[in-house]
Formats: sequence, C-alpha cells, structure tokens
Amino acid sequence: MRDYKSETKKRVDFIQNILQESGAKGIVFGNSGGKDATLVGILCKFACENTLGLLLPCGSTQNYNADMSDALAVSAQYGVDARKIDLKAVSYAMKLTLAETSIITESALANIAPRLRMTALYAVAASEGRLVAGTGNRSERYMGYFTKWGDGAFDFNPIADLTVTEIYEFLKHLGAPESIIDKAPSAGLYDGQTDEGEMGVSYKSIDMYLIDGYCPSGDLEIISKYHRISEHKRNTPAIYGE
Repeated sequence: MRDYKSETKKRVDFIQNILQESGAKGIVFGNSGGKDATLVGILCKFACENTLGLLLPCGSTQNYNADMSDALAVSAQYGVDARKIDLKAVSYAMKLTLAETSIITESALANIAPRLRMTALYAVAASEGRLVAGTGNRSERYMGYFTKWGDGAFDFNPIADLTVTEIYEFLKHLGAPESIIDKAPSAGLYDGQTDEGEMGVSYKSIDMYLIDGYCPSGDLEIISKYHRISEHKRNTPAIYGE
C-alpha cells in the first residue's frame, strides 16, 4: 500500500506548482459524486482555496438523486464550493437536432453528456480564470473507458497514475463518505449503468493486471481488446507535417 500521507503532500505540491506556472486564479472540476471526482476535489481544495466543484446533471435519475447527494456531502465535508448547472435540456435539444439529419447510435448519444460537461467546465474556467482538473484514473485510462474530448479533456490530472484499488485506499485515508466508497463505480450516463457492467470485467481484474501483470485469462482477453481499440484516445491527433 502507498504512503498516502506522503502522496497527499506530493500531489498538493504538484497542483500548486501548476497553478503558479499558469497564473490561474483557481480550479474547477466536475463533482459527480463519484470516487475519482471526490479524491480530485479533496486534493485540489487542499492545494487551492478557490476550488469549485460543478454539479452537472444531464438526464439520468441517478444524476439528480444519489450522485447529487454524495457530491454535496463531499462539498460540505471538505469545504469545496459547489454550483449546479443542469444540462438536461441542452442534452435533449442536442439529441433532437441530431435526429433531424442523422441516425445516431446509442453509444454516440451516451457520449453527448460528457462532452456537454466538458463544455460547461471550460466555459466557467475561461470566465473565472480557473484550470480544469481531470478526474480519470489509471484503470479507466488503460481501458480507454472515458470519452474523447469529454471527461478525457482537462488541464491537469492529479490522480491519473492511481488504479481504482488505490483510489479507494486513498479515499479511506482521507475519511471520505462511506456512501461514495461503497457504491458501484458509474459514469451516470443512464439509469442502471455501471462501469464494470458496461466493460464486462471488474476493476479488481484490471488492477490485478496493471499492478501484478496477470489476471484470469478470460478477463485478460477483454482488457487487451479494450486497450487496443482505445489507443487513439491516449494519443494526440495525427497532424500532417509533424
């Protein structure tokens, strides 16, 4: 297990150095009420008093109930400013407009919410002199389980090297609410959605592979496939002449 007291200090220093170099006045992040956003919010608040967590519900019932409740609990416990921007109407209008000219797949529709959230985060950041903090972890990144130009877009990320297993250990060290530690990881894209259910493999197996180099063979096939087909998400776009 990592020394999370030391890890906290190193990550706070990392954030403060980035703020100093950029000249930014503060930080904004998407406070989803999930494990990753909670850890990022706590670390950013430790590093910068002017840290804002945006609650960005975008349609699913979970966004407006358990997720919002957990997000507000974190804000209250750690003194993180909270602001809600309801994207439901915007998402609905976008889907209706697209349907007028194109047949959009369910996967493409699901990715609208993360991209709308990214737009809101950067609009607030640009208007208030803030940097956008990313909230993705190592396990998600390896699997490509994030939306390109959605939650994969940020100015810095203080937890990208941590597996999901380590995220939970870190949260326990920091005394995060049990409701966040206990609930199933979910992007909240639609009701009943969970990360592990959508990927078809558990974070336990993913982390076992990333940390120890092995996992059950059936799970390894899934992990290898996800990593291979999502390589484009981890690379910068191809530019002619470079």
